Amino acid sequence: MPTTAYSRPELLDVLIVGAGLSGIGTAYWLQKHCPDKRYAIFEGRDALGGTWDLFRYPGIRSDSDMYTLGYAFKPWANPQAIADGASIRQHIEETARENGIDQHIYFGHKVVGAAWSSGDACWTVEIRHGATDTQIAVRTRFLYMCSGYYSYEEAYRPQFAGESEFGGPIILPQFWPHELDYAGKRVVVVGSGATAMTLVPALARSAAHVTMLQRSPTYVVSLPGQDAVALRLRRHLPERVAYDLIRWKNVLQRIFLYWVARARPQMAKKQIVGLVTEALGPDYDVATHFTPRYNPWDQRVCLVPDGDLFVAIRAGKASVVTDEIDRFTPDGLRLKSGQELPADVVVMATGLTIKLFGGMQLTVDGKVCPPNEGMVYKGMMMSDVPNFAIAFGYTNASWTLKTDLTANYVCRLLRYMDRRGHAIVVPRREADVQPVPFLDFTSGYVQRAQQVLPQQGSRRPWQVYQNYLKDLLSIRYGRLADGVLRFGPKGSMP
Repeated sequence: MPTTAYSRPELLDVLIVGAGLSGIGTAYWLQKHCPDKRYAIFEGRDALGGTWDLFRYPGIRSDSDMYTLGYAFKPWANPQAIADGASIRQHIEETARENGIDQHIYFGHKVVGAAWSSGDACWTVEIRHGATDTQIAVRTRFLYMCSGYYSYEEAYRPQFAGESEFGGPIILPQFWPHELDYAGKRVVVVGSGATAMTLVPALARSAAHVTMLQRSPTYVVSLPGQDAVALRLRRHLPERVAYDLIRWKNVLQRIFLYWVARARPQMAKKQIVGLVTEALGPDYDVATHFTPRYNPWDQRVCLVPDGDLFVAIRAGKASVVTDEIDRFTPDGLRLKSGQELPADVVVMATGLTIKLFGGMQLTVDGKVCPPNEGMVYKGMMMSDVPNFAIAFGYTNASWTLKTDLTANYVCRLLRYMDRRGHAIVVPRREADVQPVPFLDFTSGYVQRAQQVLPQQGSRRPWQVYQNYLKDLLSIRYGRLADGVLRFGPKGSMP
């Protein structure tokens, strides 16, 4: 894979930012549907895989099934439907290698800015090459962001009184120290999101005890680590046929369950909490520790494969405390209730810091375009920003389902422009469309990012659906020339 500084002078057709799950998938579809396009992938880190290479904390795994999180074009062969991070990273690496995508990746190339010129109908992208600490300018007709939605350099980290007094390490999962020895120690994991739910059972295998300290409960659902229906189908059907059937089964099942939860929230809440009670027994205080104050899918529902969290709790290896931190002490944490929580290691699983476009600055004909001032077209393009797309997945389903649709749409768009001789495409914001928050979530990381995220609109095509079937109809089969997308020649903005 290329590691030297990029030095090719020609104008690229497509520049992809990010060599993670989305970036590699996008490159595959581009090669398949637009084989004549010159493209390159620029990755700021020194390895591909994105999230699945960065996160190395114990137990790191998917919180979606791999039949939908994996690529549509590459059947997931591992029997584990809920897969560990190393297996997902291998899946991405195999995809890149098998399709020659790895030869288009430039590692250690961090995109820091991009300036559009309507006169030239292209982007000039400023890239910093880490190994030589030099700045490189690369020109491209189309800029495609597959850089994710959070900062790789900074996690959300609240500060507490007394931290300097604490005798043990305070760890951030995003930057897990591989030399950390927690065997036989008392570990407190602060948080109740997907990261905490993953860490607690993994740490409990060798720690003396693990406590998940949460301010408030989260909805938790147990699913089998292996999909029994999928395993049967794979035994009796050709691999490709079985994979497609499993994928559609899981897509439709997820859509149905989400619809039920939103349409009948009290029924869904009762069902989820009831299953937790079954898993932990009638004597466990489920009302305090596993009964949220909000409705299902107001925040993301957490998945625990094979009930591993509940298994650790029943075995006495893990426990849940619902309280708030007052301060750190030399031997652990003092809570606002007055309870003392002993700890040798504290893990702050307190969330991500949202950062769009890797923090780079966009300018269009000299005007800066902050993400929070834009409106998102079909969940994938920014209003008034030409020749530009974003890979952004679902919050209630697998990320890749949406990013696959986005990549195929961009390929359709590029072929359409070639046939008609267009050089520029831009979604023009409509004055009568009212702005709506981009993500309809009450989760802390989303609320903290309201001043960073773009907006969606009150009607099509500016709405961001969290529904694969709606997007399939709108994105795969919808008209390109819909009156909102404007097309034009080189030299002037349409």
